[in-house]
This record gives sequence, structure tokens and C-alpha cells, in this order.
Amino acid sequence: MESPRILPTNTSHEENGPAMTEEEIIAYAGGLPGVVAVTAGEGDGSPEAAWGDTFFFHDPDGDSPRRMPFATLVVKDYDGYDTASDLDRPGVFRLSIAVGRKAFEQLVGHPPAAHADRHTEYDYTATDRLLPHPAYAVQGWVCILNPGPDTASLARSLLADAHSRAARGHRREA
Repeated sequence: MESPRILPTNTSHEENGPAMTEEEIIAYAGGLPGVVAVTAGEGDGSPEAAWGDTFFFHDPDGDSPRRMPFATLVVKDYDGYDTASDLDRPGVFRLSIAVGRKAFEQLVGHPPAAHADRHTEYDYTATDRLLPHPAYAVQGWVCILNPGPDTASLARSLLADAHSRAARGHRREA
């Protein structure tokens, strides 16, 4: 069996900058125009499995029903469903971003629909690497575990692009 694939990233640490913490990601994505960042917790009606995870929605008026987020920050495994990233390791979190089918293919090298056949090619536990999302790649999602020097700049760019896509979708619905 071949070793799991890790997508190449820019290795110039100076160009990409320092690692991004969970708090910095929430501040960056939550600070984009019209974004509502929701961190699930006890007492807010969210399922217990989601407590501690953050969901980013484009909702400029703050009154839209929550639809699909354009990005998420997940801090633990979802037992029985989403464990490929091994997020239960100390200090490990996953930034997931809806990039769309075209960008997914450009970033990953194959279309989302082909991912099921390529799922075993990836090491979903690798940190500071762009990866197809282990559960949502077929919907055009990518992820980065603990964005660091190799991926922090890319993470910001992908978040901004995903936000723009969500804003365009919101305007079409209005």
C-alpha cells in the first residue's frame, strides 16, 4: 500500500507567517463583513456533540435562519462519524472551508466527485497541510489541521474566498 498523500504547500515560512490559533481564526473569519461566528455550547440548543466547535455563517442582518456554514472550526472527533483527523489529540483542531467544486479540483488535483475513490491516498492527521475534508470532500470542502507557517496565509485566503462565495449566495436569495 502506498503512503498517504499530503498535498504540497509553500515551504517559505517567512512568506506565510506564523501559525494561526483557534482564537485568531475565529477573530479573522468572524471579522469578515456580515459574518456570524457561532461557537456551540451548552444551553444554546446545539447538540452536545458540537459543543466547542465554531461555525461561520454569512448573515449580514443577524436574523437569517442558519444554513450551511462556509467554514467550521472543529476541536474534537465525532465518534462513529468523523474520526479520520484524530482531533482528540491534545491541541489539534481542524479548520474546514467550503471552497466549491472548481477550487477544490484546482487545490487538490481531482474533482470532488472522484474523492471517494482516492480517500485512502491522504493522511488526514497531518497538521499544517491542505487536505480534502475527510467527510465533506465530495461537497467541495477542504481542511487544514492547525494552520501553521506553511498554510496560515492560504487559510486566510481560502476563508476570504469562501466568505465571498457565501455573500454572493446570500445576495441571490434576498
